[in-house]
Amino acid sequence: MKICILGDTHFGMRGDSLDFHKYMDKFYTNTLFPYLKEHNVTTVVQLGDLFDRRKFINFNSLYLCRKYFFEKLQEYGIQFVTLLGNHDVAFKNTLQVNSSQLLLNEYDNITICDSFTTLNFDGIDVDIVPWLCDDNEVDIFKKIKKSKSQICFGHFEIDGFEMERGVTCHGGIDRKKLSKYDMVLSGHFHHKSDDGHIFYVGTPGEITWSDYNDPRGFHIFDTHTREMEFIQNPYRMFYKINYDDTLEHFAENYKTFDYSIYEGSYVKIVVVNKSNPYLFDMVMDNLYRANVADISVVEDFTDITIDADQELIDQAEDTMTILSKYIDNLPLTVEPDKLKGLMRELYVEALSSDTE
Repeated sequence: MKICILGDTHFGMRGDSLDFHKYMDKFYTNTLFPYLKEHNVTTVVQLGDLFDRRKFINFNSLYLCRKYFFEKLQEYGIQFVTLLGNHDVAFKNTLQVNSSQLLLNEYDNITICDSFTTLNFDGIDVDIVPWLCDDNEVDIFKKIKKSKSQICFGHFEIDGFEMERGVTCHGGIDRKKLSKYDMVLSGHFHHKSDDGHIFYVGTPGEITWSDYNDPRGFHIFDTHTREMEFIQNPYRMFYKINYDDTLEHFAENYKTFDYSIYEGSYVKIVVVNKSNPYLFDMVMDNLYRANVADISVVEDFTDITIDADQELIDQAEDTMTILSKYIDNLPLTVEPDKLKGLMRELYVEALSSDTE
C-alpha cells in the first residue's frame, strides 16, 4: 500500500499571511492532489503541527485551509490521518486541549491521533506517536517497548538532528529510545534529513528564509517495500538576486527578464556592485509591478568579496544565522547550542504571532 506522508503544514503560518495561503493553495491544488488522483493514493498521513497557532485560530485561515485542503480531501475520498504536534496543543504539559479535535470533528474521513495508536495499513501495523509531554511520555515509552510494530510515525524532537540547515538539536530525546523500530518517520524539524533509520520528512513548503533553496514537498511511502519517493514542491516562496551591474550582459538580461516568477514571493536583493542607479531602480520597479509580497535589499558588505564569501552573502539578513554567529562569539557559561535552540523557539514564536 502506498501512503502519502505529509510533514508540518502549519496552516495559518506567518501571522495568517494571505501570501503564504496562496503559495500553499497553489501547491496543494496543482501538485499534491493531482498526483494523488493520478496515482490512486487514497491515504494521507500528516505528521503533526497541522495548524500553526497553539492557542487560537484565525477565522479566515480556517476558512481558507478548509477550502483548498480539507474539503478537497473529502471530495477526492482521501482518508486523512493526523497526529498531534507541539503546535497543535494549547499547553506544554498535556495534549488534552488541541486544535485538531476542536476544529475537524465534522469530517468523517479524518482520524486524529491524540495518544499512542497502532493503525493497520493493508496488513502492516504502524505505531502513531503524538508529541511527547509530561502527561504522556512515560506511558508512551512503555507502549513502544511492548509494541510489535516495526514502523513508527511521530512528531519527535531527537538529539543530534538538524532542525534547519546548520542548526542541530541538542537536548532532545536519545534516538536509541526508538531503536526497536526498523523505520521511524517524523515531523517537527523542518529540514528534510535522515540517518538511515529515522527520517525527518520536512515541510510541504518554505516558511522562513532558513528554508531558502532547501527542497520541500511530500513523500510516497510503500508500506511493504518501505521505500520512499520524494515529490518536490515546484513552487518557491523565497528568492535571492545577486545584483552586480558590472557583469557583462547584466543590463540586457534584467531588462528582458520575466519578473512574473516572483509574484507573491519574498525577494532579497544582495547588492554586490551598483554602478548604475537607474538600472537598479528599473529592477526594483519591475519587481513591484510583478506584485512580490516582500522585497529586502542588502547593500553593506564592507571588506567582503563575492568570490571569497559567496556563502556568507547568500545568508545575508537571515535572522537565525546572525543570531547563531553572535552567540558563537559570546563568552558563555552555558552551552551555545542550547541557547541557539532557545533563540530559535523564540524566533518561531515571533513569526507566528498575530501581526494585525
